[in-house]
Amino acid sequence: MVVTKNKYKANDVKGWPAINRPVSSGRGSHVPQVTLDRHLVTACKTTTTTTKIATWNVRTILQKGKLDNIKLEMERMKINILGLSEVRWQGAGVITSGNYKIFYSGGTTHERGVGIIIDKEIGKAVKGYWTLSDRIILLKIAGKPLDLNIIQVSL
Repeated sequence: MVVTKNKYKANDVKGWPAINRPVSSGRGSHVPQVTLDRHLVTACKTTTTTTKIATWNVRTILQKGKLDNIKLEMERMKINILGLSEVRWQGAGVITSGNYKIFYSGGTTHERGVGIIIDKEIGKAVKGYWTLSDRIILLKIAGKPLDLNIIQVSL
C-alpha cells in the first residue's frame, strides 16, 4: 500500500486544501446573512407619542361627582386608558362624558362591575367591546402593527 502525503493543509470546511480560493467551499454559494432591511421594526418610522394605561379600584361610581373626580385625575396624570374595578353600575354599555368614553359591564344589582375609560383620541380607534360578565370586560383598539386588547378583570 502506497501512502501519498498532501503538501497542502486541509483548512476548508470540506477538507479541501485552500489553493487560490478567496472563500471556503462551504460558503462560496451563500448569500450574506445580514441585510439592512431584514428587521422591519428598525426600518419603519417610530412615533414619539406614548399611551399611558392604568387601573383603579374606585369602590363605586354611584356617588355624585365621583366620575368627574376620575376624569380630573386622568387629565392630571395624563392617563389615556383607565381600567376600573367595582364600578357598581347595572347592565352594560357605553357612555360619553366630556372628552371620555366609558365602557362598563355590571350585574343586575349595584354590586361588582368593571369598566374602562378612554380619552377621545383612543376612542376613535375602538373596534369593539365585549362584556363577558360583571367581572370581565374586553376592549379592542386598532393599532399598528397589531391591535390592542385591553381586558379589565375584577376578582
